[in-house]
Amino acid sequence: MDLDKGYSMTCNGEFENQVRATARLQLVVPICVGLIYMWLFFMFNSPKDAGMVLMNVPFALIGGILGLYFTGINFSISAGVGFIALFGVCVQNGVILVSVFNKNRDLGLHLDEAIHEGAMSRLRPVVMTALMAGLGLMPAALSNGIGSETQKPLAVVVISGLISATILTLLILPAIYKLLNQNRFKSLHKHPSVQ
Repeated sequence: MDLDKGYSMTCNGEFENQVRATARLQLVVPICVGLIYMWLFFMFNSPKDAGMVLMNVPFALIGGILGLYFTGINFSISAGVGFIALFGVCVQNGVILVSVFNKNRDLGLHLDEAIHEGAMSRLRPVVMTALMAGLGLMPAALSNGIGSETQKPLAVVVISGLISATILTLLILPAIYKLLNQNRFKSLHKHPSVQ
């Protein structure tokens, strides 16, 4: 846009705040993901297990982005905070499942049995966590009154992200765990001391 000499145009208000917050999020989110990975690495003593848990984050992203798209809500600071909260719940679900798979494996169960037993025993806690968070945020997602412009994006991101992340975590994470641990089990069973 061309302006006459002596005139200038600046963006202020909500847009200016969003630009500043987006710049901060671009710095903070990668740092947080890196710290979470380090924490998971020290917890599991395995880069593979830590990576598997972090694979839940894209599952959550899919649902959160689709939720914003289908409701026609633009990305905002509130939606960004919703994504951060959503990532925390997804990492928690991944930790629950991978920990149980590893525990079952340490108890001597066959890989398929360790995964099946672990997934079945943790189905209820994972679903209940997602259901309670989703139901708790439902009033905010459906609100249209004063303050809904800040509550609604957060609630929509968390609810839609939890739906996709929970389904994909329960279906895809066990398959990924099996795929990444199959070779380790084959080599373990071929070792003479295991017989």
